[in-house]
Amino acid sequence: MDQGIAKADRLGREIEARRDDLIELTQALIRIPTLNPPGDCYLEICEFLAERLKRSGFEVEFIRAEGTPGDSDKYPRWNVIARREGKGSGACVHFNSHIDVVEIGKDWTFDPFGGEVKDGKIYGRGSCDMKGGLAASIIAAETFLEVYPDFEGAVEISGTADEETGGYGGVAYLAEQGYFDPKRVQHVIIPEPLNKDRVCLGHRGVWWAEIETHGQIAHGSMPFLGDCAVRHMGAVLSEMEKSLFPALAGRHTEMPVVPEGARQSTMNINSFHGGQKEPDADFTGFPSACVPDSARMIIDRRYLIEEKPEDVRGEIVELLERVKSSRDSFRYDLKELWQVSPTMTDREAPVVQSVSRAIEQVFSRAPEYVVSPGTYDQKHIDRIGRLKDCIAYGPGILDLAHKPDEYVGIEDMLDAAKVMALSLCSLLKVEA
Repeated sequence: MDQGIAKADRLGREIEARRDDLIELTQALIRIPTLNPPGDCYLEICEFLAERLKRSGFEVEFIRAEGTPGDSDKYPRWNVIARREGKGSGACVHFNSHIDVVEIGKDWTFDPFGGEVKDGKIYGRGSCDMKGGLAASIIAAETFLEVYPDFEGAVEISGTADEETGGYGGVAYLAEQGYFDPKRVQHVIIPEPLNKDRVCLGHRGVWWAEIETHGQIAHGSMPFLGDCAVRHMGAVLSEMEKSLFPALAGRHTEMPVVPEGARQSTMNINSFHGGQKEPDADFTGFPSACVPDSARMIIDRRYLIEEKPEDVRGEIVELLERVKSSRDSFRYDLKELWQVSPTMTDREAPVVQSVSRAIEQVFSRAPEYVVSPGTYDQKHIDRIGRLKDCIAYGPGILDLAHKPDEYVGIEDMLDAAKVMALSLCSLLKVEA
């Protein structure tokens, strides 16, 4: 029997035997409500992962990203890294998963933190993005270590904070501390939900900024004595609709971004705040009559590898200056919040080739190569860690991320775990 087929059969049987364990592990992870913001239960989930992985012989380290955005004594930014050394020197393969999940939102028909199983799916916030992927990587690594205990090199698994808000309290901090130095780690797989038969090579670029327009407060019955900042922001929105959005829609990339609609430049208006502060939920009174003297808008611009970051910013400045030239007393501030350039790993890179071969073995077909519409923590591994051999591969349907009734398929997790385990064999050069 071909060695590759023998490995696939042996690992596949062992992973199938862990089906119940995989389900229970995924449910347990979902039931820890690691909402971000603000950053709930980070230490709790890190301790849970540490206890689990110590039983499989991993050495565990907790790292708090002190001083990073969001870190405080109330909401400390905890991360966990587990490492299992082999019998001799060799490469290190690292599976990195973020532990945080986004807000629940409305319209759920399942308990968002219940981990309910129905029709072969596990439901809950973070099930798809990306606790199902984290669970699959743990099962894959544990199976590999049991079947091939005499491997050479090292296997790492990390649970990291704050990916949903930029990753600065997680992978970015760890990269700054040297945890993703190419001398320490050679191959990284991030189990983000890009579908089990795809290799995700990278992501588009992102530029976040805050635009604030200024006015002058006055009595609402005499608005002519003030200057309405919300109306000024309305003019900005109007100019965006007239010139910016059509221009973005006309730009397309050669990157294999999925879904199809993301192969163009896009911009989302993330939030809008104007006038008086929202009252507390238990306040039963009425607002006062005031002309708003400030309006703020957060924009989330996703750009292509063919675009330059300085041009992305310059385009917004030019738009604001056009509005300024047509409106008396128009004043604004533009504050850049963060920016990350597009990244795309070469298809000939070792981790790409290994995962691709494993997909072919498990599914009997070649993988699809894609690029993510949104950024994920590959950006920090590439930019700060200078580690290029990094991809995203994991179970789950990308379109379900952040939506109500989010779920991950049990069969998808099992299949992805088989691919990950086979990839470990290839990258660590294990013989059948």
